[in-house]
Amino acid sequence: MTHVMVKGMNVPLDASGVRAVLRWRPRPGTPDVDASVLLLGPDGRVRSDADFVFYNEPRHPSGLARHLPKKRDPEGLTDTVEVDLAALDSGVDRVVFAASSDGGPFRLVEDLALLLYDTAGPQHAAPVITFDVVPDTGHETALICGEVYRKGSGWKFRALGQGYASGLADLANEFGIAVDDGESEPAQPPQSPAPATAAPTAPAPAAPVPTSAYGYPLPAPSSPAHVPAQPAYGYPQPVAAAPAPPTAPPPVLQQPQQGYPAYGYPQPVGAATAPHNGDNGFTLPPQGPQFQPGR
Repeated sequence: MTHVMVKGMNVPLDASGVRAVLRWRPRPGTPDVDASVLLLGPDGRVRSDADFVFYNEPRHPSGLARHLPKKRDPEGLTDTVEVDLAALDSGVDRVVFAASSDGGPFRLVEDLALLLYDTAGPQHAAPVITFDVVPDTGHETALICGEVYRKGSGWKFRALGQGYASGLADLANEFGIAVDDGESEPAQPPQSPAPATAAPTAPAPAAPVPTSAYGYPLPAPSSPAHVPAQPAYGYPQPVAAAPAPPTAPPPVLQQPQQGYPAYGYPQPVGAATAPHNGDNGFTLPPQGPQFQPGR
């Protein structure tokens, strides 16, 4: 017998395990729909992130909850999760069946329905529960379609259809899970490269100080302008003597003057010679001995 549910209804669930199937009719522009399941403790939150089973984490570590591949049937596309209710430990108080849309809100998804099958039933048996999921506003991108919760020693199903406009991440966060929804930090604008700075130039190595054969430093050579030319064998050339100053020109011979011989020596002064009679008082100047009368 199949129970047809409406939002807010609940019904006992007599099954050791359930297969929850989301089914919708694809159209051009229809978002992709994914099914997921959360195992919640008495506080309404997951015990660890492993209690969230979906397309990126398709299997619970215990193996008691699984996500199955999508399929196409005559009435549309399906995405499925399975839970072994009878094998769950007492720490699991609720099992939530959720749906998320990728590419648009649920108002673009036609004929969305949740169907619960008894995993112990025949392969082609009718579902035990069907629920046509109608979002409240149409802007939702994540929905809690329904939940199975403990009631005494058994389980009951409640039809919900509660939605979230911010997607699967917001739904999961409500139950204590931090979900990486694939959004990355905005890219930073490229930084202008800093102007290249010239590397400091290493100082030139100091010229080696010349030393003698005994290791003593030799004096620095003088400026080349003051060093005389060196012979091939390395000894310094003697400094050239300063040129002698020009000599005075030879004396110019003067014409003989009165009282001097032609060769220029002064004559000794002799005694005055008495004038001869008949000389009319003319007296010769003093002469050299060779010219003295009577010599």
